[in-house]
Amino acid sequence: MVARIYKPARTAMQSGRGKTHRWVLEFEPAEPRSIDPLMGWTSSGDMTSQVHLHFASKDEAIAYAERHAIAFELFEPHERSPKRQSYSDNFRADRLFPWTH
Repeated sequence: MVARIYKPARTAMQSGRGKTHRWVLEFEPAEPRSIDPLMGWTSSGDMTSQVHLHFASKDEAIAYAERHAIAFELFEPHERSPKRQSYSDNFRADRLFPWTH
């Protein structure tokens, strides 16, 4: 039973960074999902796929996994580069590349 520890990325449906500050520990699926022939629902007998534990820091998540003897794989987040620019910066005279329509 291997777990993944990661910091979730922001979703495409939001412009902010909400719910991206906590670390998540979730288990990898132990068995593939199957489709119910009658209803068409996707199901699995693996109950650990429903467990998502949230932690305030990466160290807390690692300590929890080590304390409970859970093998884990750590995924470091890709931090975005700070790119703060105002609208008026598009029209500055000292701009490196000329602004065109």
